[in-house]
Amino acid sequence: MSKKASMKNLDINNIGGWPRNAQIVFCALVGVIIVGLAWWLFVSDKREELQGLERQESELRTTFETKQGRAANLEPLKQQLAQMEQQLQQMLRQLPSKTEMPDLIVDISQTALATGISNELFQPGAEVPKEFYAEKPIALRMVGTYHQFGAFVSGVASLPRVVIMTMHDISLKPKGKNNKDAVGGITPNSPLELAGTVKTYRYLDEDEMAAQTQTAEDAAGGSKDKKKADDKKGAD
Repeated sequence: MSKKASMKNLDINNIGGWPRNAQIVFCALVGVIIVGLAWWLFVSDKREELQGLERQESELRTTFETKQGRAANLEPLKQQLAQMEQQLQQMLRQLPSKTEMPDLIVDISQTALATGISNELFQPGAEVPKEFYAEKPIALRMVGTYHQFGAFVSGVASLPRVVIMTMHDISLKPKGKNNKDAVGGITPNSPLELAGTVKTYRYLDEDEMAAQTQTAEDAAGGSKDKKKADDKKGAD
């Protein structure tokens, strides 16, 4: 009887009566099937989990390296920020203070008069406080020549304190009807009228800055309270 024929005659219900070789082959097949099922049920899922953990490790490593680099540069950045704040305070201190502002406005007006400019209007307005400085608008209308206005600007720049003036809605035109025929409407010695608003600036002292901060915080708190009240009213 051939080996193939003997395999067909094996009784699955009487494995113990099989030939030795058949039992070994059967046990090997069963072992392979068990290992395959175990790998499919357990190892395959763990492998995907392992790959996910490896990706997570790579992301965490990248994040760590980035934060480590920032931490290494944190102290130099703090020192640089402190230096910049100190420089800013030094620059602000060069601006006029609250007590110096009235004298400064008088100095600006007197400088204009000293250069021969006629102040037809020189009216300081109310201060407008900002975050760390205050601006003072001055409505003016001056009459003078081109050279006189140049001397005025030079004289303001020579004042003991740093004077910053910004111009807003400024117009410069010939004064009177007799200058309409001048070349370009303006000649070096013809009277000119400068009208508009200039703003000059001073720094806020510590008490004023504290008051500014408190006002901003109160405004922010009031906005939040109003929003909560509106939300509650809407819910009702």
